[in-house]
Amino acid sequence: MARITIDPITRIEGHLRIDCQVDGGKVTNAWSSGQMWRGIEKILEGRDPRDAWIYTQRICGVCTTVHAITSVRAVENALDMAVPVNAQFIRNMVIGAHGVHDHIVHFYHLGALDWVDIVSALEADPVAASNLAQSLSDWRYNSPQEMKAVQDKLKTFVSSGQLGIFANGYWGHPAMKLPPEVNLIAAAHYLQALDYQRIANKIVTVLGGKTPHVQNLAVGGVSNSINLDSQSVLNMERLMYVKTLIDQLEEFVTQAYLVDIAAVGAFYLDWAGHGKGVTNYLAAPDMPMDEMGTKFDMPGGYIPNGDIGQFEQITSFQDAMFRDSVKESSKHSWYENGSDPLHPFQGETNPKYTDWQEDGKYSWVKSPTYKDEPAQVGPLANVLTMFAAGDESTKKHLGFVIENAGAIAKTEIPLAALHSTLGRHAARAVRCAVMLDSLKRQWAALVENVATGDTETYRRPEFPKGEIQGFGFHEAPRGVLSHWAVIDNGKIKNYQCVVPSTWNAGPRNHKDQMGPYEASLVGNPVADEARPLEVLRTVHSFDPCLACAIHMVDTESNEIVRVKAL
Repeated sequence: MARITIDPITRIEGHLRIDCQVDGGKVTNAWSSGQMWRGIEKILEGRDPRDAWIYTQRICGVCTTVHAITSVRAVENALDMAVPVNAQFIRNMVIGAHGVHDHIVHFYHLGALDWVDIVSALEADPVAASNLAQSLSDWRYNSPQEMKAVQDKLKTFVSSGQLGIFANGYWGHPAMKLPPEVNLIAAAHYLQALDYQRIANKIVTVLGGKTPHVQNLAVGGVSNSINLDSQSVLNMERLMYVKTLIDQLEEFVTQAYLVDIAAVGAFYLDWAGHGKGVTNYLAAPDMPMDEMGTKFDMPGGYIPNGDIGQFEQITSFQDAMFRDSVKESSKHSWYENGSDPLHPFQGETNPKYTDWQEDGKYSWVKSPTYKDEPAQVGPLANVLTMFAAGDESTKKHLGFVIENAGAIAKTEIPLAALHSTLGRHAARAVRCAVMLDSLKRQWAALVENVATGDTETYRRPEFPKGEIQGFGFHEAPRGVLSHWAVIDNGKIKNYQCVVPSTWNAGPRNHKDQMGPYEASLVGNPVADEARPLEVLRTVHSFDPCLACAIHMVDTESNEIVRVKAL
């Protein structure tokens, strides 16, 4: 029996440590450990709840809009406040564009390098690669000239020794299966994706003021003024520009991303049998279409034990089932409170560090439960719940990926194959396409509503005396994000963030049940213990964001890191 420790896991946001026991070429036990402490809850105590979104979106430099939107929703929920529909549509376009950006970046620039052998692409025939790519898609950047230019660029990297992100990959690993031509296609789309994720961020910038860290949100709406005849505020010219950006993104996602995920998946179908883990799936509805958040363009809910037939829908921003079902345990986390799980309204965030203890406390991440059970969140949970709810866009894009992967692999792929490492990647691509469909509908809804003469985007909040409580949720790129606020006489008394990477990266809970990362690793193959690529594949499939789950502290006040600006 061997012990593998990967610390830190790279190509993610934040500091994650994974420990595995390997016996007979398979993982037999695993521990997920967040190596930073998040102190945002303590920072917010006593502050004005209208300012909370500004602080919380600084939790992470990647997941920025998601904490801002969830924070204002939590305070609005506490106030039982209606939000103008124009503000809802503008918010929806911001979070939709951010989600598309995030999914493109994850597959091409973070996760794909576990499956694509960049060095192998140097041996490819560019003409053969182009012919293969064009047989799969009409994507206009699949020409022989494009493939040759990308291969030449890769050769330049190699000859210069400036390999950048390609420097430390497990190139030539026995678990790499793609032919050289497929690796070259993936490398070409990797470089093209750099331009298209930038296009998505342009939408966020136009509507949100800047990115990262949008500037347009407020409790009660958004700060965007609408006047179709003015050049200084949100007008038809800017909205038409946003529409052209959405159309460009749709072309890349439907003709490159969805096709690539099907093609790569067809060569790695064995990975539809690895990484299953926790199959209680939780996803929040999003893209509210009314003032109170009772109608959503993208549904959500809970699926116990992977059984779509038992789907329970979450129906509104005031949903009592969601409000009452979430708790967090610190039995195996470095906090003062004991093993009994706490509801977020009563949540505590008082750090108490010990050494890493295999059977004791070993992570800064807490262990959330839904209905007293661990739950997996993220694009797979989102796609399965939307499929269960009968969402047509989800059924269309999911059908495309499964059918095309099956055609390439010459086999029929069941829906159950999604409960896997490979399934999480497929679901993320599907969700990306679904979000683009929703983005188009949000744009049309805003234009149609403004055309009626309604230009309202903000209502002033009024805080009562005494204590009120509110929660807000958002289906962020990595899964369900919720903020929980207790407000007393207009000031924050308690604030808790239950984030996607807390759900997935959490250690064992109060019942010693494994968290989703840990459970998904058990049974994973490991061909080379010195190069545990397979472990990274499964962990990366969740797209970890540990900066959201935790933040770093040194109790001895030592310097942790120094950054030099060149």
